[in-house]
Order: sequence, then C-alpha cells, then structure tokens
Amino acid sequence: MTDLDLPDIGLGTSGNDDPEECAESVATALNLGYRHVDTAQMYDNEAAVGEGIRRSDVDRSEVVLATKVHPDNLAPDDVRRTARESLDRLGVDSVEMLYVHWPTGAYDAEETLPAFDELRDEGLVDHVCVSNFTPELLAEARGILDSPLAANQVECHPLLRQDELRADAREHGYSLVSYAPLGRGEFFDDPTLVDIAEKHDATPAQVSLAWAMAQESVVPIPKATGDHIEENLAARDVELDAEDLDRIADIDREKRIIDPDDAPWHR
Repeated sequence: MTDLDLPDIGLGTSGNDDPEECAESVATALNLGYRHVDTAQMYDNEAAVGEGIRRSDVDRSEVVLATKVHPDNLAPDDVRRTARESLDRLGVDSVEMLYVHWPTGAYDAEETLPAFDELRDEGLVDHVCVSNFTPELLAEARGILDSPLAANQVECHPLLRQDELRADAREHGYSLVSYAPLGRGEFFDDPTLVDIAEKHDATPAQVSLAWAMAQESVVPIPKATGDHIEENLAARDVELDAEDLDRIADIDREKRIIDPDDAPWHR
C-alpha cells in the first residue's frame, strides 16, 4: 500500500520534443490547474519539462513530477547514475515518482529493483514505480522491493480497459497511471463514444478521460499542447452515469496503440 495521492488527471509529455513547445505546454498546464507532470529519459525532454515547471506560477512543492529510467539504463549502476542525470536535467533535487519504463533491455528484477530502493532511501525519489508491467511482473516486483509499489503506468482507455490490471491496482493499493488515454485519437469515431459525447455536450476525448477518472485507481496523463490542454482538463466536469459506463464496458473491440514486439504481454 502506498501513500502516493495523485491528482485525477496529469500531463503526459511523450513525443513533445520541441523544447520551447514542451516548456510552454508544461507551464500552461500547471497554471490552468494540473499538478502532475510525467516525462522520461526516453522522451529527451526532461530539461524542457523542468524549465516549464520553473516558468509556471506554481511552486515546485505543489507538483507531482515523474520520470522514467530508459530500458537500456536498468543495470544497477546505470540506474543510480542516470537517475541523478535526470534530476540534473530537470533542475530538481528529487522527483516524486521514478519508474522502470519497460521491463526489457537491461531489466533484471533482482538486480534493477534494489537500485530503485537505494534511490528512495537516499531521498532522491519519493515513490518507486513501474511501467508496462503484467500482473506476474508486478507480483515479482512486490516480492523484491522494500519500497511499496506506488504506480504501474500502462496504456488504458475505453478500448483497452485493462480489467486485470485495474483489479490488481485496487487489490494492492497503487495507482494505474494511464498513458495514451486518448488512443492517439484512433478511436474517436467509435459510435458508442460519439453517442455518449453528444449526450454530455462533450468530445469523445473528454468522454475517454472521464471514463478513466471514473475508474477506481486510474489516473490518465494525456499528452497535449495548445488548446487541448484546457479541453482535457475540462473532462473533470463530464459526469458519466452508470448507463454510460456500462455501454463503454460492452464495447466489443480492442485497440492497443503501443505494442512493441518485445513487450512483456507477448512473452
């Protein structure tokens, strides 16, 4: 069980690799009311994310900041070294959340995870997190870590509802952080989502985010720039009723957007 208390929606930054646009998006999001910002070594934008936090009107202490260790950097010495390099790029003394980005590459549970415990013991990380873990890998991690597992970040949206992982998050008391919660726009023409959106005078994107926020333990982190930052935040005002949620649960097709060949669900 973790004491991490995440806001109901955060800002993702995957793919936002233009430094000025990224920094401005982060600053805008924080000024509008976001308080959770997610980045990664893999995104090559940690410096811009840090600049955006400093540029905003929000004090650093109010921001839940997350980054992730690249799969190639998951040997113990590399975890310790590159985590400090991430902090330097972000311009912070510590981060609230540090993730194993993918359990691939140099990942070895028995070797990698204790290095995350060490970083937490040293005060460089508040919460140890993982990403793209299956239920089996989560159980293995819990058996190795001294730290409570605070989050598992996975793709999760109305067409990839992750029932088993959501149940695991509820059972073990951690957050299921949802990346690609809008499916990169690839299912906005789904008739069920379109109909529910019309019912609530909302967009299919807002319905998708409202669905995530209606699920216990799920926290969406949509990537956005420009006007979409505020549009996504407004999804908090879309109140789906039981009929809406049942209709989404009955959607009978699945769409996974992020699906590399070495992903753990293919093993």
